[in-house]
Amino acid sequence: MSAHTLFDPHQKAWHFCLESMMTPMKQHLTVWLMTALVCAMPAGAVEPVAAKPFMQARQVVPSIYYVQGLSEMGSSANQNFISNAGFVVTPAGVVVVDALGSPELARRLMAQIRKVTAKPIHTVVVTHYHADHIYGLQVFKEAGARIVAHEAAREYLTSETAQLRLQSSRQELWPWVDDKTRLVPADAWISGKHSFTLGGVDFVVQPVGPSHTAEDVVLYLPQKKVLFAGDLVFRNRIPFVGQADSKHWIEALQDLLKFDAKWVVPGHGPISDDAKTDMRLTRDYLLYLRERMGQAARDMEPFEEAYKNTDWSRFEKMPLFKSANRMNAYNTYLLMEHEAK
Repeated sequence: MSAHTLFDPHQKAWHFCLESMMTPMKQHLTVWLMTALVCAMPAGAVEPVAAKPFMQARQVVPSIYYVQGLSEMGSSANQNFISNAGFVVTPAGVVVVDALGSPELARRLMAQIRKVTAKPIHTVVVTHYHADHIYGLQVFKEAGARIVAHEAAREYLTSETAQLRLQSSRQELWPWVDDKTRLVPADAWISGKHSFTLGGVDFVVQPVGPSHTAEDVVLYLPQKKVLFAGDLVFRNRIPFVGQADSKHWIEALQDLLKFDAKWVVPGHGPISDDAKTDMRLTRDYLLYLRERMGQAARDMEPFEEAYKNTDWSRFEKMPLFKSANRMNAYNTYLLMEHEAK
């Protein structure tokens, strides 16, 4: 189905006119006048209007900011604004962390940056190549930014999976993701720890995958003790597990504690000033998935029975539990079957 069939402005406008003209004459004059104005407009002038999801740069510490996505599944209604992004202002330019889930969101993020500084966008660090973090990359690339990411994402970028996902997103997230939206490769592919200094500010890009994805990296600012953790940390919501290597993900969470961060900006959810507690929530959820689904796989218990018999009460009140938990459990069940072989 073409994206344009989702909304036919011509058809919608005239349906509105016909239905309204049949309204009893006793209806308020204001309504009649509004109807007349709409009917007088060219059919193509009527466009779907949706409220933009709220976006505001929030200061972590001086010169470091982030924007917080919604605790929802990506959709056209929310412009795919379901993940966080951040930026660091230095005397020599701006370093951005992730590019959000559509070009429109990236332009809005750019506008938030411009409220803080007019300095050029120097670098974008991509924590991983999931759609909600990368579909805005082209906006920053066009602005002259250098993109840094882990080389493990190269295989994904050239895969059929990435192309099919983009095609699907052009339908599901239209008009925010459309035929002009493209996958953007990094300018600098890293394979190990990558440190750089910009404007006197030190940055450490540390690979932590395979975890949530094969190409996971985090960004640490040692002078400020701020850690951008990407999707290794989900706060106040159920994580999205997907095809993750949950065993290494749990190990990576332990490694993150070595950064001695005072502030952790997660890939999803509000900022944390209690890294151990919030990392523990993600870790405990992954451990529980592996424990319950692992036992079921070893016992050759069918997934449906295993899921039904599992006590999810500790997590079921968290945002996105209904949307994500069953899929997380099933993927973990398959993973544990594979690990048991």
